[in-house]
Amino acid sequence: MEFKRLTPYEEALSIVLNDLKEIEEVEYVPLKDALGRVLAEDIVASYDLPPFDRAAVDGYAVRAEDTFEAREYSPVELEVIEEVPIGENPNKEVIAGKAIKVLTGGKIPRGANAVIMQEMVKREGSKIYVLRPVAPGQNISFAGEDVKKGDIALKKGTILRPQDLALLKALGIRKVPVKVKPKVGIIITGSELVQEPSLEEFEKGKIVDTNSIMLSALVERYFGEPILYGVVPDNEDLIRSALEKAKRECDLVLITGGSAFGDMDYAHKFVNLLFHGTTIRPGRPIGYGERVFVMSGYPVAVFTQFHLFVKHALAKLVGAKDYEVKVRAVLEDDVPSQLGRYEFVRVMYRDGKAKVIKKKGSGIISSLVQSNAYLVVPEDVEGYRRGEEVWVTLY
Repeated sequence: MEFKRLTPYEEALSIVLNDLKEIEEVEYVPLKDALGRVLAEDIVASYDLPPFDRAAVDGYAVRAEDTFEAREYSPVELEVIEEVPIGENPNKEVIAGKAIKVLTGGKIPRGANAVIMQEMVKREGSKIYVLRPVAPGQNISFAGEDVKKGDIALKKGTILRPQDLALLKALGIRKVPVKVKPKVGIIITGSELVQEPSLEEFEKGKIVDTNSIMLSALVERYFGEPILYGVVPDNEDLIRSALEKAKRECDLVLITGGSAFGDMDYAHKFVNLLFHGTTIRPGRPIGYGERVFVMSGYPVAVFTQFHLFVKHALAKLVGAKDYEVKVRAVLEDDVPSQLGRYEFVRVMYRDGKAKVIKKKGSGIISSLVQSNAYLVVPEDVEGYRRGEEVWVTLY
């Protein structure tokens, strides 16, 4: 047998995560550059948001009790004593029988405890006739309604989204504390690989390297800084040299090709592996040790290994939380599997349903392109039936 033992997936993942420690380094980046970065510390609001009571509609700030008797057939008359432009501070106080015109987002004048929509009044000169009553607090957005001073607005480990950046700006944060991106070395091995397609190269049996661009993009998407060490031919000395250099310079290393036991599979020989060979399919020959993932050469297997192992490792390094999106889906197809195998199944998720991508094979890149999610079949499950509801992970 190639492998004396196939390590069950969950055990293998635990080995990886237990071997890694969260990176402590923090850097402060401009708010505009913080999208997708991992927050390095809790953000505590230094003031209320909104910072003052403000109008939720265009209308008139009033004392609610002055409107309680208002009816369309018997309106209440109030005097408008001020009209406040947006962004300006009211100068006067609302007292009994008075009203101040305010605009949406404008500051609530002293003495007012409600805003009546302008559509609910008739105005004649400096008088308004209120047609309907308002309750205390109606149409007011109160100070601290969004975030209160002293509250944790965003937690450490948050992967910053556009809406998070908006909140940070509202709270006056211009430099954002984020985890330093781990450096991820990428080594592609294989004498058959070229960077540009040509009929001449194809006739020689060459193929285009796709793993470098795919892994670089995946690393960037999942919190890392990819560092490419190029395509290394199937030469023991060259592969050993590239690995030693990458291990010195990087926090994590991904090397593709050479994870199995072929005559030209060298990569696994130069790493003290904590495991080699797992129950996952595709991608069974993956190995890990010394912060190095020894990965397959076929792109679908590499993609699988990244999602099942590498992205979790990167999340551990930066302390990222909630980095996976899982949804429930009804299967449109049967999903056969074998006991003892941890199956990675590509699916297209849409409208609560998951359609299995029929194309198979670790070299079929279009099976990834045609999918937007995956489901897993654990080792103790003999597949799923059409119509069953399962969890799928979006990517």
